[in-house]
Amino acid sequence: MAHPTQLGFQDAASPVMEELLHFHDHALMIVFLISTLVLYIIIAMVSTKLTNKYILDSQEIEIVWTILPAVILVLIALPSLRILYLMDEINDPHLTIKAMGHQWYWSYEYTDYEDLGFDSYMVPTQDLTAGQFRLLETDHRMVVPMESPIRVLVSAEDVLHSWAVPSLGVKMDAVPGRLNQIAFIASRPGVLYGQCSEICGANHSFMPIVVEAVPLEHFESWSSLMLEDA
Repeated sequence: MAHPTQLGFQDAASPVMEELLHFHDHALMIVFLISTLVLYIIIAMVSTKLTNKYILDSQEIEIVWTILPAVILVLIALPSLRILYLMDEINDPHLTIKAMGHQWYWSYEYTDYEDLGFDSYMVPTQDLTAGQFRLLETDHRMVVPMESPIRVLVSAEDVLHSWAVPSLGVKMDAVPGRLNQIAFIASRPGVLYGQCSEICGANHSFMPIVVEAVPLEHFESWSSLMLEDA
């Protein structure tokens, strides 16, 4: 999860987020190179008193500064499109979960099971235990098996919401009357935090998302206990 004074992204917990981090570094390096070149040219033009007549009227330079930006845009666009299609790819998910947004909590339904579902409310500050995070902890976590393709069907019951977990690289709007879907693979065990990312009313800041990725055998034990309690 994020920590104070953090400048970069959260650590990746899925293959898609790793690709997004690599693309961010790739694009940022191009921006740094362009900024350095432009700054050097500005300083050179301001500080020197000499004038180069070939720069003032040169067909070759105009060709270069027309073609070079086009090449740079292609170098940015191709990896971007590749990741865009990767994020939209859903192949044979091992588990499907329906996430419904309400004012102001989330409810989860494991559609592969007959009767496995629960509501997930934020834990109030006065009820937090040692090690829990204020405004981020919930009373019921969305537990998923690691290294398995997971599909999440996202919708809302009342107003617009947005189901987002930054370390998984997923963010999907929850629209009343519409069913959107996203997919992810948790590449390591851990507890991953997110929040509603669409302003949805007075308590918008108080409907966190907690995804707990566990080994498959632990997930089976958890689901059996939940079904017994139901």
